[in-house]
Amino acid sequence: MSALAAAPAAARAAASTVAGGAENAVGIRNAMSVDVEDFFQVQAFAHCVDRAQWENFPRRVERNTERVLALFAEAGVCATFFTLGWVAERHPALVRRIVAQGHELASHGYAHVPVYEQSPEEFRADVRRTKRLLEDIGGVEVKGYRAASFSMTERTLWALDELAEEGYRYSSSIYPVVHDLYGMPEAPRFAFRPRGGEFLEVPLTTVAAFGRNFPCSGGGFFRLLPYRISRGALRRVNARDRQPCVFYFHPWEVDPGQPRMVGASLKSRFRHYLNLDRTERRLRRLLGDFAWGRMDEVFLADGSGPVHAR
Repeated sequence: MSALAAAPAAARAAASTVAGGAENAVGIRNAMSVDVEDFFQVQAFAHCVDRAQWENFPRRVERNTERVLALFAEAGVCATFFTLGWVAERHPALVRRIVAQGHELASHGYAHVPVYEQSPEEFRADVRRTKRLLEDIGGVEVKGYRAASFSMTERTLWALDELAEEGYRYSSSIYPVVHDLYGMPEAPRFAFRPRGGEFLEVPLTTVAAFGRNFPCSGGGFFRLLPYRISRGALRRVNARDRQPCVFYFHPWEVDPGQPRMVGASLKSRFRHYLNLDRTERRLRRLLGDFAWGRMDEVFLADGSGPVHAR
């Protein structure tokens, strides 16, 4: 079965619509981001990998992130690296290289625990610990945060207040789509200030079609669908919505030789391993087809795009 045939019917219909979308709007710079975590730390494997077992797995995150840094250097792109505290503790030299090469260092939490699995007290301790750890290692202010698996939901919006109180300036944790693991489909599609405060939430980018939002920010859908569909969707957002896009991927997505996880479900294996051998090639095209920058440069420094209160 082809990758496109595996997509839901509605997504295939939307894909056909956006594939021939409008040309990229001149002058719009998009935000490139990397969620720095290893292959055994993803939420899709949480049911078969306990965090207490993480030390037993071969760590591949440093080598894979170095490949990503080389890709960015070749393309002349600076990005934002949302980094797990667990990874930073074990690979401090990698964190320093990220900063030294001009990229933004941001927080992905300490151990990839979804927000909805934490109490406010646990969440506060986690984001405080990770911010201090990253700042101590990287020597720069950490302004941004991204929740594990985009786990910010209507029930956990209190977490945005906690982030603001802990000194973060923005979050990129809400994905306004319907999904079985995450999603907040009624959320704004573009950057907004919750309850009119100073703190900024920058949702993952979606393309609107057929009365609903479809993901076009990267991840599994970038590997599932043909490249021209992802490119068309991003161009459509730039041209029709006149908004910068947010794109993300993981270092393990450029590592087709990673170990296969024993005990993972068929759906989890499909999501995780599909087209890993094509990702790096597609990323090279993506980096050349659009203008890219760091999250803080795109959304904090120049205020790109309208920002709404909610």
